Amino acid sequence: DACIDVSGYTPRQVRASAEALHDRVGRYLYVSAVMSYGDATQRPVTEDHPQLPPAADDVTEVDGQTYGPLKVANEAIVRAHFGERAVLLRPQIVVGPHDPTNRLTHWLHRASLGGDMLAPGDGSDHLQYIDVRDLARFVVGAIERGLSGPFNMAGPRFTWSRFMQLIGAERPVWVGADRLQAAGLTFVELPMYRPERGWLAGLMEVSAERALASGLVWTDTEATIADVRDSRAGRPVELALSLEREAALIAAVRRRGG
Repeated sequence: DACIDVSGYTPRQVRASAEALHDRVGRYLYVSAVMSYGDATQRPVTEDHPQLPPAADDVTEVDGQTYGPLKVANEAIVRAHFGERAVLLRPQIVVGPHDPTNRLTHWLHRASLGGDMLAPGDGSDHLQYIDVRDLARFVVGAIERGLSGPFNMAGPRFTWSRFMQLIGAERPVWVGADRLQAAGLTFVELPMYRPERGWLAGLMEVSAERALASGLVWTDTEATIADVRDSRAGRPVELALSLEREAALIAAVRRRGG
């Protein structure tokens, strides 16, 4: 038997389940996150990259500041209770069919509307994500094969220029990272975009070599995009960046000379 913990956010939660299951399951698989590495400076980010300092036991609020440290603290709890029976998965951005988040779906929906479309950066920045089905298959395989230790769960890495082609952007208009920052746009309005040398950019260069050598198999990127698009067909999608604000930004860039 094994425990697959996808919902342990605070030390209080994870410690309770780890203690209760210590003698009842043979393996404890905890789903952590690449955010546990913080602002990684060395690339590519491998499993032995330094992690953030762990959150204190009494931290219960999960937000942008505490999320990574909480994952580090929870990993330590699982290791302490299960040792070699602990499996620690650190996923990249997770996407896939029926994804309730507005990340990949934002870009697919915006591309489907056609016309001039804001494209962040200059096309040379990179992005990474992992198909949820690849992650799920690895979870099952990790339990079946008795794996242990940490594994980065990251998919292929490609440029934003390639991404715009993959999603069928009709007329991408590239807006530089400095102008996006000056306009106050963040990861919220531009899901999955991190400038190549900006804050947390290292988390778009995460190595999955250890996982690939242990059974991770990637779904073809075009297949993931097609399946996500099909799963959202006919359903309302709220754009992360409104068309009005996008149009204003594009117009401002053109007035100032590109």
